[in-house]
Amino acid sequence: MALEWVALGYAAGAEAIMLLFLTLPGFDRIRRGMISVVRSALKPLLSVVPFCLFLLMDIYWKYETRPTCEQEHSCTPTEHLRHQKSIIKSQRNGILIASALLLYWLLFSVTSLVIRVDQLSQRIEKLKRQE
Repeated sequence: MALEWVALGYAAGAEAIMLLFLTLPGFDRIRRGMISVVRSALKPLLSVVPFCLFLLMDIYWKYETRPTCEQEHSCTPTEHLRHQKSIIKSQRNGILIASALLLYWLLFSVTSLVIRVDQLSQRIEKLKRQE
């Protein structure tokens, strides 16, 4: 299961880097190239959404089937520590899922806004040339 989390982490990192290059001011040449790269990468990156839902279901399944320590003295310290580590890992993975989904949505929204701004600026320049 660790490979799935690494793949999701790389996907979220790639989304963050693309989003950074699209939103930083002063990189107009890079931005124009990044727009085409991001537009072609948005459809394959859409696979992050069902992948995140699958991993969320995995977290839920692990939560539901975990052994419980109903009484304080029924678990050994090792079992209790393993249980606490499992909870922390689940929380970390939940944050990774949320960040990957949020970054994809931001990347999609920012890309569409940047494309719209470029179209409007081209339209303004065309109208200025006509006058």
